[in-house]
Amino acid sequence: GRLVIPVIHGAESVRRAELEEAHLSNNINAADSAMGVTEPEMDTSSTEGARDRGRNWGWMLSAIICLNILILGCAFVCGGTSSSVSINTSDLQIFILFLFLLTSIWMVYYTIYNSRTENAVFKDRHAGPIWLRAGLLLFGILSVIMDVFKIASYVGYLHCDPGVSSNVKVVFPVIQIVFVLVQTYFLWIHSRDCVQVQKNLSRCGLMLTLSTNLVLWIAEVTEESLHQTIFPHASTNLVSQSLTNKQHDTCECSHSSCDIFKEAYYYLYPFNIEYSLFASAMAFVMWKNVGRVASHSNHHHVRFSLKDVFIGPILGILLLVAGIATFIEYEIDIKANSNEESHDAAVMMHFVMNIVTVTLMSVCTIIGSAIYKVDHREHISEKNPTRSLDVGLLVGASLGQFIISYFSIVAMVATGAKGYLNRLNLTWGILMVIQLGLQNFFIIEGLHREPFHEVEADTVVENQYVAESSKDGSKIEKVDLDNMPKPDVEARGHSLPAEHKHKLLWKRRVLREVSAFLLLGNILLWIMPAFGARPQFDHDSETQFYQSSMWSAIVNVGLPFGIFYRMHSVASLFEVYLNS
Repeated sequence: GRLVIPVIHGAESVRRAELEEAHLSNNINAADSAMGVTEPEMDTSSTEGARDRGRNWGWMLSAIICLNILILGCAFVCGGTSSSVSINTSDLQIFILFLFLLTSIWMVYYTIYNSRTENAVFKDRHAGPIWLRAGLLLFGILSVIMDVFKIASYVGYLHCDPGVSSNVKVVFPVIQIVFVLVQTYFLWIHSRDCVQVQKNLSRCGLMLTLSTNLVLWIAEVTEESLHQTIFPHASTNLVSQSLTNKQHDTCECSHSSCDIFKEAYYYLYPFNIEYSLFASAMAFVMWKNVGRVASHSNHHHVRFSLKDVFIGPILGILLLVAGIATFIEYEIDIKANSNEESHDAAVMMHFVMNIVTVTLMSVCTIIGSAIYKVDHREHISEKNPTRSLDVGLLVGASLGQFIISYFSIVAMVATGAKGYLNRLNLTWGILMVIQLGLQNFFIIEGLHREPFHEVEADTVVENQYVAESSKDGSKIEKVDLDNMPKPDVEARGHSLPAEHKHKLLWKRRVLREVSAFLLLGNILLWIMPAFGARPQFDHDSETQFYQSSMWSAIVNVGLPFGIFYRMHSVASLFEVYLNS
């Protein structure tokens, strides 16, 4: 008992000193006010108005730059895929090379100038989380490998057409490698920046970066979609005008590995497409943060842990393994050009696997949403560009899969859904719509909840001064700290009975189980379309109903957004898992 008295006495002394310091600070502030120190604040209204005008002007100019680059890039891409327009692939690539050069110069200037300027940026703790930067780094490395394969493939065809077009095709992936390296470093270092100097120039530079990545994304999606879209009875004019060289079909490669490299870089296209979207999202957040001073609200660090979480990861891994196995079998059977019966069996297997996947995910999402109804965590009231962008991307990207599913449902219902494949296709479309809606609700609700955080219980610390003063032989009664009863601490920091804590931990565990299972399920639904599964074309009911040109446009526009939705859902579910 005597051991605790000096600790209490020391705490009282510290508290008294803090009160005296606060009282002194108030007196100083009052004196400053009386002497007119705060006089310049009288003109804050005029300065704020000028700042708002400058900010609006910078936003408008940067948005106009982005819009013009995007429209021009879309015109180049559309012209390059049309058989009646004389725009070569090299024209589009020269335009993108110019954007690469201009964007890289600005990123280097930004890095050098802000590193030499004091108080040039503030940091936004919400922007650029480690999983987003790690994903950008991973996709950037795979994009560099893809460009290396492209160089090795294109070099083999230089002797076929030694003109400017072939030289540009070889130079393009070389410059793209440099651009990817510069941009990855730039976004890794500066993704959390809230720029306070040269704001208008920063806004224009970030919109240039955003539009460059979007133009590159449009070009890559077009090339990959034309490569995957093959109709047996459709005109081949569109396919022959893909962004790859037409002379590759009539000219032999100078080395024997051309086909291997070509097949390899097509498999890496999904990662390069995701890299462009990741970079675009991070550039947009930086653009929104220009001139913004991040708030100093309490930030609770969360750590990744699989403690007490078993069912969700195990079921998710089993589903992922089964899905990848059926996908490989589906790809082998489709590319084998076997008879119609085995072809239909492969399509049926793919439909059934997708139906099982979205059904299990829907059930888990309903369970997680029900937990939110009994979960009393407060909603986050702080406005943040990163969180708003996450929700906007989630809802916007899901529209791509919504479009494909609804068009497929209409086609199946209008034709009567005759045959088991049409009935499976109709079931898949309906369940996909339900799963998308439920998952969007679950993720958005999870992103807007305050994270659980544990507060350590108060403990009594041994006073070293008293321990040393006991050397004179007097016995001081020691307190057994290990055997003292410790208060139950709720996950939100309040002391509550053990029964309530048990219920809270049970809710947290269910949310983590659901998040882990949905995360792995979305990985599976990303892998299958990203690596070539096209049941929309392998099963020709929609093609006959909408005609090949219209249906290919619907799928080629909606599917890339659906692929990005699954990848973005994985990232968002990981954050929901951490917050739970």
